[in-house]
Amino acid sequence: MNCKLNTPPPNFIRNIIIEDIKSGKHGGKVITRFPPEPNGYLHIGHAKSIVLNFGLALEFNGRCHLRFDDTNPTKEEEEYVLAIQEDVAWLGYDWGEHLYYASDYFEKLYDYAIELIKMGKAYVCDLSAEQIRQYRGTLKEPGKESPYRNRSVEENLDLFRRMRQGEFPDGARVLRAKIDMASGNLNMRDPVIYRIMHASHHRTGDKWCIYPMYDFTHCLSDSIEGITHSICTLEFEDHRPLYDWFLDQLKVKCHPQQIEFARLNLSYTVLSKRKLIQLVEGGFVSGWDDPRMPTISGIRRRGYSPASIRNFCERIGVAKRDSVVDIALLEHCVREDLNKTSPRVMAVLRPLKVVIENYPEGKSEELEAINNPEDPSAGTRMLPFSREIYIEQDDFREDPPKKFFRLAPGREVRLRYAYFITCHKVVKDEKTGEIIELRCTYDPETKGGAAPDGRRVRGTLHWVSVPHAVKAEVRLYDRLFSVPDPDRGKEGADFKTFINPNSLQVIHGCMVEPGLRNARPGERYQFERIGYFCVDIVDSGPGHLVFNRTVPLRDTWAKIERMHRKEK
Repeated sequence: MNCKLNTPPPNFIRNIIIEDIKSGKHGGKVITRFPPEPNGYLHIGHAKSIVLNFGLALEFNGRCHLRFDDTNPTKEEEEYVLAIQEDVAWLGYDWGEHLYYASDYFEKLYDYAIELIKMGKAYVCDLSAEQIRQYRGTLKEPGKESPYRNRSVEENLDLFRRMRQGEFPDGARVLRAKIDMASGNLNMRDPVIYRIMHASHHRTGDKWCIYPMYDFTHCLSDSIEGITHSICTLEFEDHRPLYDWFLDQLKVKCHPQQIEFARLNLSYTVLSKRKLIQLVEGGFVSGWDDPRMPTISGIRRRGYSPASIRNFCERIGVAKRDSVVDIALLEHCVREDLNKTSPRVMAVLRPLKVVIENYPEGKSEELEAINNPEDPSAGTRMLPFSREIYIEQDDFREDPPKKFFRLAPGREVRLRYAYFITCHKVVKDEKTGEIIELRCTYDPETKGGAAPDGRRVRGTLHWVSVPHAVKAEVRLYDRLFSVPDPDRGKEGADFKTFINPNSLQVIHGCMVEPGLRNARPGERYQFERIGYFCVDIVDSGPGHLVFNRTVPLRDTWAKIERMHRKEK
């Protein structure tokens, strides 16, 4: 693992492990795993599990396996396998030699199923999927036994082997565990453990036409790998008795301890894989890696750093009860990290030309600028300055409102790292009346942004020299949904109706300082006075510079924290 280990906050899972180590349980070993199904892209919720499982292994000198629970060939693809590996590695974790697939265990799992049949603990059932649901009963009513429940061991063995040989069509038969159709836990009412699927698997090809169910596969895969602590989210709590039943009946040598924790729920976000697929297939986003998506590939493309995601996961902690985390906390963690690590640069998104009339024509000079005030080791850079510069359109008002301290006719402002300038003339388009140029003068005695006579100005503007500017495209990303809880929203409303129509604004013709001409995809910067941006890793290339806004500068979470501190 190549991420730096911080001392994690206490949580109940960590406390369990500490007690297990003290008591010598599992021989003092800590072996965890992150077991995704390769049927889609990982999202920020999965990141919480990744950070937890790999982080615990790292803290207690154990190991964490990356295992793909690939038991459904109709929904799984090699594309997802590769994307998941990339995401886990990007977060800073290394599974080393411990990369596994449930499909590696298909033969062993089949042998386990045979063993259950021989023990009279499993049977082949001919009921359809709909009939099995009907026979299952409800939370208030017990289930009804299948008419095939009492087949002989010999008949079950024969039918199951013929299922494997491909004699029967999809859905004709299943193998079920024989447990208790009157159990108060619906998962224990003779669950299906194998089904017929004549489908090619991305790793095993056409070798198998029967595939084990997730519940059967998951716990036994953990056991085969010697997992000590099987950590999963709360929705699997009711499945734990079933997992334990399989492990107890088969008398496996390793019986992993399942521990459940609350999954991540994030405001202004949906984390259901089914709903994310709808966004992709419906064209509401450009793909799984759209920077508005909560997928790890999406937030990576948007410019979030791995350290900020790990910090976020540690800050929200590990709980036993579900809750919703404010997305402002995630954005705060991103700003907090990028503030320390991102070089400062100047960029003008909506340029307005300024001609400094008393600056010599044809002259240019270089002015020193600080790369990152949070990191003195980042040093300085030289910015070209000339007679013509660009400023932001919003930094000028011909008729300024009260408390507008930026440029206006007759007003003096500071240019960052440069000079004081004063506006004397406004040039407009004769047809439209649009302001197209400002005429100003500068004070050569204010080089560096300070006046020798001690006079002060209220406004400081960022700028870019016209002859040195580099053109760029800037994409302003915002939250994908306009309401805090798009999963629920108004009763009965489709979550897609809450998509924020302003979640993406594309601005062409932006101007950035010349040092960004060769900025590489994925590099992150703070555009002074604007926000944090990164070079798009997909669309940016030679001759076409594209920046994605990661987060704006305004930090609502930091403001909330300051208020709480004052209250205390």
